[in-house]
Amino acid sequence: QLQLVESGGGLVQPGGSLKLSCVVSGFPLDNYAIGWFRQAPEKEPEAVLCITISGSVINYAGSVKGRFTISRDDARNTVYLEMHSLKIEDTAVYYCASDPEGLCQSPDFEVWGPGTLVTVSS
Repeated sequence: QLQLVESGGGLVQPGGSLKLSCVVSGFPLDNYAIGWFRQAPEKEPEAVLCITISGSVINYAGSVKGRFTISRDDARNTVYLEMHSLKIEDTAVYYCASDPEGLCQSPDFEVWGPGTLVTVSS
């Protein structure tokens, strides 16, 4: 079955950087668009960035514009989220999710990873 597993989270100081990975197994990554989502404590889940099968990027969160970058490496079955200039308000559990339609439409995200915690704190 399709599985997604995030990694790379941890504790980082404000202004620092982290690179998250989402490894897809069970089916080739090139069958899916992959979105990154996050949920901060006591907040609703928030869509951040998504990358389509063809490599087009959709930015859902204006708060990360210019700071976060999504990319995919289908040969490694991995999608990345590079995060720079991190802010305290970026603290959240970060999830990746797969869209078999390949177009980053929210109703189509069917399989989710367990999440990785990013804590931005001084």
